[in-house]
Amino acid sequence: MEQSTIAAIIFLATYAVIVSERIHRTAAALAGGLLMILSGVVTQEDAFLALDLNVIFLLAGMMIIAHIISDTGLFQWMAAQAVRLGRGRPVNILIIIALLTAVTSALLDNVTVVVLIAPVTLYVAASLGVSPIPFLITSVMASNIGGAATLIGDPPNILIASAANIDFNTFLLNMGPVAFVTLTAYVAIMYFQFRGELTVREDAQKPVRRLEATGLITDRKLLVQSLSVLGLVLVAFLLHARLHLEPATIALGGATLLLIITGRDPNKVMEHVEWGTLMFFVGLFITVEAVVKVGIIDQIGQSLLNLTQGNVRITAHLLLWFSAVASGIVDNIPYTATMLPLIKSLAGSMSIEPLWWALAMGADFGGNLTLVGASANVVAANLAERSGHKISFAMFLRYGFITVLISLLLSSLYLELLYV
Repeated sequence: MEQSTIAAIIFLATYAVIVSERIHRTAAALAGGLLMILSGVVTQEDAFLALDLNVIFLLAGMMIIAHIISDTGLFQWMAAQAVRLGRGRPVNILIIIALLTAVTSALLDNVTVVVLIAPVTLYVAASLGVSPIPFLITSVMASNIGGAATLIGDPPNILIASAANIDFNTFLLNMGPVAFVTLTAYVAIMYFQFRGELTVREDAQKPVRRLEATGLITDRKLLVQSLSVLGLVLVAFLLHARLHLEPATIALGGATLLLIITGRDPNKVMEHVEWGTLMFFVGLFITVEAVVKVGIIDQIGQSLLNLTQGNVRITAHLLLWFSAVASGIVDNIPYTATMLPLIKSLAGSMSIEPLWWALAMGADFGGNLTLVGASANVVAANLAERSGHKISFAMFLRYGFITVLISLLLSSLYLELLYV
């Protein structure tokens, strides 16, 4: 059997297992990578060289910083302030939480933001006597939209920026405007989607209005230390091209500095790093490298060229819409990792800069299509189920379809005006 056939079988089987969720996606990705090595499709040396440490270390550093910040109660405090600003009215609270989640997700990993804000939104919904599902779905979709704005906001962005050598500022300048416009549109969509489900009596609003936010800050000294380091990290991200430092170096540097000045036990902090996610990337990088090595990606790229006849406009729009649909079916992280070498293979035939932005918009916004489209979606669904409210695949799709459709229409217009 030819190596290309073996690689294709392993690759497709790995993806099928990831989508089916019969085996944890980390175990599936690692198994796929290991099979690629054992079958001789890729050597151990090439497999390890394929690991993008800039992605892995950037995620690890930001996870450490986010965990230490979470110990201060800052995220719960922010959510409680949103509740008070909304004066206990569910629709107002929903809008504020959407904006808060989107902005925070642009600065930190969106999965982390959803995990930290979700418990407060569950409490608010319970206090008002309404379903928490609108709050959780809104948080997820706003986090995926807001996370699209920056290099560190959503894992696919980290992959794209690393592969295309795009710095933090360039990513923000290109993706920030479309994320802002899309978020504005989503707030309007959200209002019409959920307003009928968020009507409560006046007497039910009073306890929530009196929600005390001050007590939620549990460690003021740690808060000052954490925000100071986070501020330095964000400034360094903005200046990393001038500093000649990779984002991963900055993130790890910030995490190290925070561990030192706070005196935290690294062993305990490391327990909260999502090693499963990082090892998922390890298996994925090896699996994709094997597919690239045997020439499958080049063949797909040539087929795409033949279909679009090398027209960058058609290719960019096709990639945008295809990426959104594919990311809704397969988690946007493995999909993005697979598409990166494909786009690189087109470099000699057309300008690929528009394709990077088409991929970013499609993968980020397409993550809102289904329950398995992004990691944050799965996290929110699990939290909802624990509280006794199940978010089904069909339910999420009902809300996600219109959101993604509007997002892609705006993205197509954005592509047309700025890039093609």
